[in-house]
Amino acid sequence: MKWNDQTPIFKQLKEKVVELIIDGEVEEGEAVPSVRHVAAEYQINPLTVSKAYQELVDENVLEKKRGLGMFVMNGAKQKLFDEEQRLFLEIEWPKILTRIQRLGLTLEQLSAKQSPGDKV
Repeated sequence: MKWNDQTPIFKQLKEKVVELIIDGEVEEGEAVPSVRHVAAEYQINPLTVSKAYQELVDENVLEKKRGLGMFVMNGAKQKLFDEEQRLFLEIEWPKILTRIQRLGLTLEQLSAKQSPGDKV
């Protein structure tokens, strides 16, 4: 994972965990990688990992199971999906729409461009 300088690492790590849950790479009821494992893999401070995980615990996405680690709570995927949709529609989309309008782009121009995931 490549870190950017504009956002604290713990927030970037938190977003990565959210993506893993929404994408189904970590299922509800499954353990997330341990703090030590993540810290070693990404070469970051374990306290940074703990801070990211603690925010997800506070948001009822992860739960601590004493002696076992952190687990994804039931219902977390839908909760995260709903929140990501809300944030996109309320924060990101208005900015994108304003930029589209400012550039005078048409629906035809936008739909003619392939997204990076499209097959040729």
